[in-house]
Amino acid sequence: MPIVNRPERTLAWLLRAIGVLDLAALVAVFMPASWHDHFHAGAGLGALPHLPVVLYLARSASALYAVFGALLLFLSFDVVRYLPVIRFLVRIALIHAAVLVGIDINAGLPAWWAAAEGAGYAGWAIAAGVLAGRIKPEVEGLNLKRQLKG
Repeated sequence: MPIVNRPERTLAWLLRAIGVLDLAALVAVFMPASWHDHFHAGAGLGALPHLPVVLYLARSASALYAVFGALLLFLSFDVVRYLPVIRFLVRIALIHAAVLVGIDINAGLPAWWAAAEGAGYAGWAIAAGVLAGRIKPEVEGLNLKRQLKG
């Protein structure tokens, strides 16, 4: 369904921007371990432990971010049709933001890291939630729930 109003268009572009940003995590899935070490040290976190599980977690978390980015891109091409999914993801993202901050603090990451990650994740979710709330689920006289069931 074509995007017809400003909240739909803005939401679509927000989802695309976050989707592309998250897809960039694919680089971390395939980059050499020495790059992981370089970025870890560059963030002021010291030397990255050279244990198989550390690299596995770094790569698998990056892969999950990329999958999420691909999902956001997909949803962005028909925000009215996928509005219930987008609203669900907004709620989950807000919970995820709080969980990430808790993980960051518990892991001993710097405060700037926890604040940036939590605010960034919650920020896009709040913006998407506001925009999704401005979109009417009624399209061309048909009820959206009826469209999704049919």
